Amino acid sequence: MKFTLKTAFAGAVALSLTASTAMAQEVTLRFQHFLGPKGAMHQYFMQPWADKIFEESGGRLKIEIYPAMQLGGGPPALYDQIRDGVIDGGWALPAYTPGRFPEAEVFELPFMGSMSGGDTSRATWDFVGKYMQERFSDVHLIATHVHGPGVIHVKGDPIVNVSDFDGLKLRGPSRQANKLLETVGAIPVGMPLPTFPEALSKGVVDGGVIPWQVVPGFKIHELADSHTEISGDRALYNTFFIWAMNKDSYAALPDDLKAIVDANSGSDIAYMAGAAMDSGDDDGLAVVQGTDNTVVTMADSEVAKLRAIGEELTAAWAVEMTEKGLDGAGMVADAQALVIKYSGE
Repeated sequence: MKFTLKTAFAGAVALSLTASTAMAQEVTLRFQHFLGPKGAMHQYFMQPWADKIFEESGGRLKIEIYPAMQLGGGPPALYDQIRDGVIDGGWALPAYTPGRFPEAEVFELPFMGSMSGGDTSRATWDFVGKYMQERFSDVHLIATHVHGPGVIHVKGDPIVNVSDFDGLKLRGPSRQANKLLETVGAIPVGMPLPTFPEALSKGVVDGGVIPWQVVPGFKIHELADSHTEISGDRALYNTFFIWAMNKDSYAALPDDLKAIVDANSGSDIAYMAGAAMDSGDDDGLAVVQGTDNTVVTMADSEVAKLRAIGEELTAAWAVEMTEKGLDGAGMVADAQALVIKYSGE
């Protein structure tokens, strides 16, 4: 009996020590993205998010952020890198793999998003919860978001009228942005953002559409002469992003560290990501205003023409999605309602 009791006690102590070791487990995860370390998303969202995780975990969960694809691969590969465990997590742009995430395009339709990337990002999170849980089921989603209003950047004279688009070769980030450019007479050239500066410098394109926040990091203000903002309460276009983890990397975390990741996921983190881009837009615009480049705002009468075109493209998208067996009209209506909800209209 003494031997049995001693054995049982020793076993209990061993279990206690094992549990304590598990509770004290330290984990390092590697995340990557395609922007530079001085970009708004790295400085205002990704690194602060990682720092918050580190602090709340008492230093036990460290997120290493690798900018500029330092861990290898190109921007279109990011989703698969996350899914396959090549990296533990990262920032992916579904539009770089057209047709794979069709529902996400609703937030890339012309004039869908508000002028606040933060507010519209909350809308994306709710939308994904209703329409895209299965689509993103092979990763552990932390946040979804959009950037702020798209701006048109070109060499030469600024675009002030819709007719000024005619014949210009313009870089576009997504299928829907490219459709808009094509409809107004431009020649859309789809390409990931990191390839845009070289294409612009070599004359492969005459310009492109990107938000202010990425202009300084890619030196677009040194390559383009003119920049056109779109007036009103809706963005010319947005691009949809995800911040996600590999499912196995998440599952391997101790429960208390999972809880910290969970507490730093969802609608508030979506807002944080979108708001980081809004802050970056302010920074980017300030840089350009400090040069001799031309910055103009398109007149309301011309914007009205663009919005009419946008409505036609939105209706066509809804029909296309319905033909794919999705609820095209329902997705458009819900996205519009969510943007209104979170923009306080």
